[in-house]
Amino acid sequence: MNLQDIPKIKHTNANNFFLLCGPCAIEGEDMALRIAEKVVSITNKLEIPYVFKGSFKKANRSRVDSFTGIGDEKALKILKKVSETFDVPTVTDIHEISDAHLAAQFVDVLQIPAFLVRQTDLLVAAAETNKVINLKKGQFMSPESMKHAVQKIHDSGNNKAWITDRGTMFGYQDMIVDFRGIPTMRQYAPTVLDVTHSLQQPNQIAGVTGGRPDMIETIARAGIVNNVDGLFIETHFDPANAKSDGANMLHLDNLEKLLTNLVAIRKTVNSL
Repeated sequence: MNLQDIPKIKHTNANNFFLLCGPCAIEGEDMALRIAEKVVSITNKLEIPYVFKGSFKKANRSRVDSFTGIGDEKALKILKKVSETFDVPTVTDIHEISDAHLAAQFVDVLQIPAFLVRQTDLLVAAAETNKVINLKKGQFMSPESMKHAVQKIHDSGNNKAWITDRGTMFGYQDMIVDFRGIPTMRQYAPTVLDVTHSLQQPNQIAGVTGGRPDMIETIARAGIVNNVDGLFIETHFDPANAKSDGANMLHLDNLEKLLTNLVAIRKTVNSL
């Protein structure tokens, strides 16, 4: 997969990491456009190739009363409007075979959730849309095992795939990032570090996931130093009241300083 495979992607010659960034879930049109406008402004200023991220539905919830979405087609149309308004590509996650064809009509990149990345039929359905595919490494999988997920996409006639590491389960209620996995997975496909999900603290007792947003810059810096191709960061202008994953999202006001620091680190790494 090359960055140029992603429609509308900008700044591909900047020698920078690329960024997947946006809210966890699409909660409405106004919030999506507000977040996109801010991130587009920052990434254009810093010359970071950018893909707007937003889930059109949340199928993996701890409790049946958790927020799952505003309606599939309604949310997908908002993603399309973001793309058309700001001339940026978009990515959303799919959860079942029928989602692949539906979402492919509205977005540029299809994301396979970490818990589903071993589901062969889902990967084949995604690959057959000929969209770029983002494969999230299962929390329960080794970096080496992701070569098989990538191969499923390739064997389905699609060579446009990358891998995203979102941490590995540590005990029952924490995640760790094993940075040894980055060079391993980069042998199979471009590799992204999902900074915010790597800082989740799954709470199966209360059914509400916690997180460590204070560690976002620490993990992101380490990823850049270790040559990740891209970063995945969920952000919101009001994380405390976000309807999904607010506990580990970055406040939108803090994004520009973080990315400015990371671009400086990448320039240093590139010079070594």
